[in-house]
This record gives sequence, C-alpha cells and structure tokens, in this order.
Amino acid sequence: MAIFLGVDTGGTYTDAVLLDDGAQTVLAKAKALTSRPDLALGIGAAIDAVLARAPAIRPKDVAMVSLSTTMATNALVEGQGSRAGLVIIGFDNNSKARAALNEALGDDPLIEVAGGHQHAGYEARPLDIAALEAALDTLPEGISAIAVAAQFATRNPAHEQAARSVIRARTGLPVTCSHELSAGLNGPKRALTALLNARLIAMIDRLIGACEEHLNALDLTAPLMVVRGDGALVSAALVRERPIETILSGPAASLAGAAWLTSERDALVSDIGGTTTDVCLLRGGVPAIDPNGARVGNFRTMVEAVAMRTTGLGGDSEVQVGDGLIAALHLGPRRVMPLSLAAAHYPLVVLAGLDAALARDPAPDDTWRFVIPLFAQVPAGLPARERALSDRLTAGPLRVSDLIRARVEAPALTRLVQRGHVLLSSPTPSDAAHVLGRQSGWSDEAALKGLTLLARRRGANGNRLAATPEAMAQAIIDQMTDQTVACLLEAGFAEDGRDWPLPPAELARHALTRTALDRAPGLVRLEARLGVPVIGLGASAGCYYGAVGARLDCPMIVPTHADVANAVGAVVGQVSMRAEGVVTSPAPGEFIAHLAGGPRRFSVAAKAIDILTESLRAEAGDRARRAGVEAVHVTVETDEIAAEIEGQRILIEARISATAKGRPRIASA
Repeated sequence: MAIFLGVDTGGTYTDAVLLDDGAQTVLAKAKALTSRPDLALGIGAAIDAVLARAPAIRPKDVAMVSLSTTMATNALVEGQGSRAGLVIIGFDNNSKARAALNEALGDDPLIEVAGGHQHAGYEARPLDIAALEAALDTLPEGISAIAVAAQFATRNPAHEQAARSVIRARTGLPVTCSHELSAGLNGPKRALTALLNARLIAMIDRLIGACEEHLNALDLTAPLMVVRGDGALVSAALVRERPIETILSGPAASLAGAAWLTSERDALVSDIGGTTTDVCLLRGGVPAIDPNGARVGNFRTMVEAVAMRTTGLGGDSEVQVGDGLIAALHLGPRRVMPLSLAAAHYPLVVLAGLDAALARDPAPDDTWRFVIPLFAQVPAGLPARERALSDRLTAGPLRVSDLIRARVEAPALTRLVQRGHVLLSSPTPSDAAHVLGRQSGWSDEAALKGLTLLARRRGANGNRLAATPEAMAQAIIDQMTDQTVACLLEAGFAEDGRDWPLPPAELARHALTRTALDRAPGLVRLEARLGVPVIGLGASAGCYYGAVGARLDCPMIVPTHADVANAVGAVVGQVSMRAEGVVTSPAPGEFIAHLAGGPRRFSVAAKAIDILTESLRAEAGDRARRAGVEAVHVTVETDEIAAEIEGQRILIEARISATAKGRPRIASA
C-alpha cells in the first residue's frame, strides 16, 4: 500500500491526514494552530500529531507529501503580501488604468521604460536598459521581489527576458516575468498577475521551507508536492517560482476532498475557513475552471483556477457595526484574531485588558481590542512611524489604546496590518460560537467578556446592541447565516445558466429573494430553494451550516472528515501542466509561430503549426517531469480561426494547447 501525507495550512489551523491510497481510506487526522511568524511550528505540530495517531506508520513509510494552502488567497483578499516592484515595458497610461494597476500597486514602486513588441512579435521600440538600471538604483528598502511585464511579451518575450537579466544582476532579487504565467495577450492584466506573484514569493517560500525543514528532521524523504489553483499537483520547487498559482489552492483541494469524501456528483461546495468562504459548483463530480482567470478579492488574475467565488467571510471575520439608526452587523472581509484565541495565547494581557474595559460602561473600542505582533524581530525597511509601533510590540501584544499614542499613528497601524506584520484581535463568529457552546478549545471567559463589551455598544438610536452576551452571540451567528446564504445564492444564480435580468450578486440579496426564502404566508406567496445539495466543509461547518441548509431548504451534507477535507484533497489529485502558443498570419503567405525563444516565420501554415505543436509538447512534458511526473501523457488541442476567400481557406490564427498529465512520483519504502 502507498501511504500519502496531506497537509493544509490555513489562516487559523494547519491540518494533516494520512491516507491509504490503495484502500482509499483516511488512516488518521490531526490539527494544530497555524503559527506565525514561524510556520514550521504549526506544520510540525500537525505532522507529528497525525503520525502519533497512526503508530504503525513510520515516516519512511510515507510515499508522498502534498501541501495545500489558503495563505496566498488570504493575503490577496486582505491586501497583504511583501513589498514588490513592478517594471512595465512599452505600456501607455490607458493600459494601466484598465487593469487597475495603480490601485494594486499602492505605495509599491512602479518603473516604466520604453520598449515592447507589436502584435506580430516585431520590436516596437528598443528596450531602454539605461533607464531601467537608473530606476533600479533608486528602489526603496524592503522590496522582496520584482515583476516584469512587457507589451505583447507573449508574442515575443525578449524584452522581459533581457529585463530579468538586468534586474537580477543589479539587485539580486527574485524576478517574475508575466509571459511565464499566462499566454494571454492582455498586457495590463498580465502585469497585475506578475505583481501579485512577486508579492507572494517570500511568503510561499517560507511556507515550503518550513514544511521541508520538518520533513527533513523526521528523515521523511518522500517528494513534496503542492496543490495548484486548478486542483492539479506540482512540485514544491516549481511553486517557489510561481506562487501565484497557489491562489485558490486550498479551495481547489477542498473540492477534490468533497468529491472524494461524499461521492456527490452535483452539489454546491461551501468551504468555510478562518478568513474566507469559498463556494464552487461540482458538476458531474468535476469542478468547473474559470475561463476568465481566478478572481480573488478585488483582483482578476490570469491564473487558471477553479471557478470559485471567494468571500471574506470566516470564523475569524471581524464583526463590524454599522452607523445607521439601527446598528446593523456585518462580518469581514478582514480577518482578526478571535479574543478567545488571543487569550489562549496571551491570557494575562488579554483578560486583564478586558477586565479593565468592563469597569467602564460603555468602554471605547480601542481599550478592549488588541494588536498581536506576528514578527520575531522588527521587520527591516519600515518607515519611522511603523518602526516606532513595531518597537513597542517587541515585548508582546498591546491594547490599541496603549499602542497608539497620537492620532497620526493610526494609519501606520493600518499599514502594518496590511503588510501582515501584525494582527488585530476583536470579537468574531468564533467567539460567538464559544459563548453559545458550539465551539470549544479556546478561552470561553475571554469570548464572554468580549461579547459583553460589544453588546454594551449603543447604536445611533441610543439602544444597546444586545441585552446579553448570549443575545449578541446569536445575532452574530444569524449574520453569519445570512451572509453565507447570500454567497451560496450568488453562486447558484451565476451557475444556473439562465439569462437573469440582474447580476447574481444583486439577485442573491434582492428583497423578493429574501421574501421567498422567508416562505411567509400572504396574498402573494413566494418560495425559493436551492436545487442541489450543499456540501459544507471546514472545521466550523458544523457550527453554522445547519441553519444555512434550513434557510435554503436543501440537503446540507457535512461529511465525516469535513474538518480536514483540504488535507484529504491535497493527496488525491494528479499533476497537470499546460503550455500554450499561437500561430499568426500578419500577411498572405506569411505565418509566424510564436515560440518560447522568439517568433519564427514560415511560408506554409501547416509547417508553422507542426513546429509550434512539437515545441509545446516538449515544453509541457518537461514541465510535468519537473513537477514530479515519471510517466507523462501529453494531449494537444488546436483551435484554428480561418476565413473563406474566393473558395480558398485562409488561416488567420491557430491557438495550440499541450497538456501533460500523470500521477506524481512517489517514494518507495
């Protein structure tokens, strides 16, 4: 039998499972808190715990280790990630606006230089290497990687490749080239994808390094794979170069896990984690791939991934209170550390702070909300105000009121949160579940005190938010139900296939839809329900999803091992690598095969297509072997666009895609 070890690192928990590939059974499972900044602690604790629960399995018996993670997804949803620079070559201002590049950059540096190519692959302008070198010398401290995107680089990557050589020689930083992430023509969108990839390199490198370090300590020599956003597996070495491909890695693994655990063919899968809720339609047992590229948060990337709708809603979502006359609650999208979890880690600071706040009625929010440092040492390259706040946190967590000494320091705290250096702690649905007895394991006392303080807050009408902490907790759970139902309905309307008069997001929250879900008696009676089951996954699915199924009047399936479905899904997939290219015809009798080494011209269309096809076959096969496949199977699809002119078929363009698949290489005992 082959034993596989699956590990999933989420924002709150790291899960591990041991799976018998031959018998198709879960042998053992375990959880540990995800540890920041040292991820090795959480990964090591989960792996050690699952091996301890299967004493007959020795580390050398494990034939493959596979890792899935929501860290990249969470970082993009929350606007986090390391600082990165972006070099764009041959772009105009309109191009930048179309992909919202300025919004995505924030205060990260942008370098614009002349160069780029035309649609047919000819050089539009020479690359201005002198300007690039001068700009690189002025980069601020703290930049972790550089992204490069050139106009029509997928037609000719020469300028991106030349820029990469200059950047590496000048800075020594990792470089992401946009043409290596996507074969699409949309230059600004490729630039955005490359920028996000660069921001994730340091984070994913730390994650993989932490996993490898612990496996080596156990003398566990099995190959390490990582789940990609489309559900396929890829080697850890390749993911270090392209961490952007791990966005939606966790959700993709959860879909594979859902199908494996339930054998359901048609269902909506809803996976709730600490930070996000991910919803996808399983049709015929297979998840759909998003043809427009993965959307995460506000960003639409060019990364191939499952057609997943990711919402900033999870067990650790921040509870926000509206400013209206009736103070409405809203959960997320920002993740905070639950007060119950913060008190489990730092009981003296958190419980003392909550007690001090309870002595005041009402207590200002900043006196009972906390800032948790996620660094062992103050990060290098911080501006003065961020540095001052970080210095104050070196001894451990502080109340916001103790940390912020002047109003001008508040924006600096926001920037530290966005960069992932610190985490705020305040009430969450996890705290509400502790108060109501639906969840345990952390500090019930802190949860109760935190919700007591929240309940005392008054809305614009002068009334308290709730009479008791239990009533406050139920209101938060009800809001979780409401927002989860909206997520599922939005996915249902989007995947239904009918031409609805309104966008799915509006339909899901429309007054008529909500009335139909109420199924109340009246002169006009409306009813609505989901037409497929919902598979609820995640450690807290059992806490929240019973009410969701009742509201949607559909079967709600929370399978055995739902709490570790991502870790299960991490080891049941296969490697799939794709290479794409195009043959264009800029003039009669001229055909250009756009190869990885640059364009080649032919006078016969069939010859250009054959040369490109063989090149893509070799490229896809090589990628699959680098990704850990021994027996590679390659398939090719060709999509030709042609016109009929005077009785003759004239090729305009041919798009060719080669896909190499196979099971990952496994170690022998």
